Amino acid sequence: MNKNRKKIYQYAGWSVLLLGLAACKPVEIQQRAENRTVPEKYAGAENDNTNSGKLKWNEYFSDPNLQALITEALKNNQELNIMLQEIEISKNEIKARKGEYLPSVGLKAGVGVDKVSRYTNIGAMEDNTEIVPGKEMPDPLFDFGAGVQAKWETDIWGKLHNATRAQVQRYLASIEGRNFMVTNLISEIADSYYELLALDNEQVILNENIKIQNDALNIIKELKKNARSNELAVKRFQALVLKTQGMQYDIQQKVVETENRINYLVGRFPQPVERSHDNFDTVVPPVVYAGIPSELLENRPDIKEAEYELAATKLDIKSAKARFYPSLDIGAGIGLQAFNPAYLIKPQSLLFSLAGELTAPLINRAAIKAAYYNANAKQVQAVYHYEQTVLAAYIEVANQLAKMQNMKSSYDIKAQEVDALTQSIDISNDLFKYARADYMEVLLTQRDALESKFELVEKRINQLKASVAIYRALGGGWDQNPLTPPDIIKK
Repeated sequence: MNKNRKKIYQYAGWSVLLLGLAACKPVEIQQRAENRTVPEKYAGAENDNTNSGKLKWNEYFSDPNLQALITEALKNNQELNIMLQEIEISKNEIKARKGEYLPSVGLKAGVGVDKVSRYTNIGAMEDNTEIVPGKEMPDPLFDFGAGVQAKWETDIWGKLHNATRAQVQRYLASIEGRNFMVTNLISEIADSYYELLALDNEQVILNENIKIQNDALNIIKELKKNARSNELAVKRFQALVLKTQGMQYDIQQKVVETENRINYLVGRFPQPVERSHDNFDTVVPPVVYAGIPSELLENRPDIKEAEYELAATKLDIKSAKARFYPSLDIGAGIGLQAFNPAYLIKPQSLLFSLAGELTAPLINRAAIKAAYYNANAKQVQAVYHYEQTVLAAYIEVANQLAKMQNMKSSYDIKAQEVDALTQSIDISNDLFKYARADYMEVLLTQRDALESKFELVEKRINQLKASVAIYRALGGGWDQNPLTPPDIIKK
C-alpha cells in the first residue's frame, strides 16, 4: 500500500513538472524586420557630399534679427518647455524601472497588543505557560519588534531589465521628439519673419502706386479743365486711388497678426518685431545642398525618434515573452521581537528568515498571451511607422528641391513681367496726354502693374519659404542645442 502511494506521488510530481514545463513554453511569433533602404539619390538631383541640413541654424539664417528671435524662442517657447518636462518625466520613469530589478530593503518597527480568550487552545496554552520559572505569561500580551526586511525578484529571464532598456529607448525617442520640435519651431519663426518682410514690401509697393495713381488723377483733373477729359474718368481714377488706399489697412492687419504669431512662438506678449528694412528684392534664398538620402536616417529627428520607438517595442516583446517563464523571488528578514521592550536586548529575541519562491504560470495564461500578442502587434506597427516616416522624409525633400528650382524660374519670368508693366505705366500716361490712349487703358495698366508686383513678392516669399522647408526637411536646426543623455542612460 505504501509502495503504491509512493508511486502515485512520484507520478503526480512528474506530471506537475511536465505540465509546468509545457506551460512555460511561450508562443512563437515571427517579428517583422524594418526596411532601411533608401534610393541612392533624390529624383532629378545629382549626388552631393555637401548637406545644408548639417549647418547650424545661425549659419543658415544670416539675418541678425531673425537669429535673435530664434534664440529667444528656444529659451521661452512654452510648448518646447512643456516638452522638456515630458523628457524629465521619461527620465524619472527609467529610475523607477531600474529600481524594480534591484533588491528592496526596508526597516520595520511595530508594537501591538493581543488578548485571547482563555477558552481557546492558544489561551489555554498561554495560561499554563511560564516565561521563566515562577513568572506567568502576561495578559494581555504585548508585542514589540524591529528589524530589516529585503525582497528581490532575481529577473533570471531579463523581464525587468528589458522593460528598463525599453524605457531608455523611449527616453531617447522623447529627446528626438524635442529636437524635431526645435526644427519645426525654427522653421515657423523663419516663415513668419519672411512673411513680415514681404508685408513690409507690399506696403512700400502700395505707397509707390498710390503716388503714381495720384499723379495720374491730377493729370485727369487738369485734362478735364481743358475739356480733354470728363467727370467719369476722374471718378474712375479716384476710385482706383481709394481702393489702393483701402488695401493698406488689410496689410496692416496682416502685419499685426504676423507679429503676434511670432511673439507667441517666442513666448512673449505682443510687441513690435525688430526686422530688416532693406529692399525685399535683395533678400536672396540661401543655396541649398541636399546631400544623399541615406543621411536623412541620421539627420532627421523624427526618423531617429521612430527608430528608438521601434527598438523599444522589440524589447517589450522580450519582456512580455519572459512572463511565460518561472520567476524566482527571494525574501529575507532579520530583527528583534519580544512582548516586553526590556527583552529586546537579549540574544533570545533575535529572529531571522530566508525564503525563495519559484512561480510559473500553469493554467489560464490568456492575459500573458494577450500581452505578448499586443507587444508583437505594436512592434509591427512601429516598423510601418518607421518606414512611413522615412518615405515621407524622402518625398518631402524631393518636393522642396523641385519647388526651389521651379520657384526660381517662375520668379525670373515674373520679374521680367513686372519690368515690362512698370515701363508701360509711363507709356500709357504719355499716350493718354496726347489722346493716343483712353483712360481705361491707363487704369488697366496701373492695376496690372500693381497685381504683378504683388505676385512677384509672393514668388519671392515662396522661394524663401521653400528654403526654410528644405532646411527643415533635411533635419537642420536641432543640433545647436542638443540634449545629452544623463548618467543613468549610460550605465
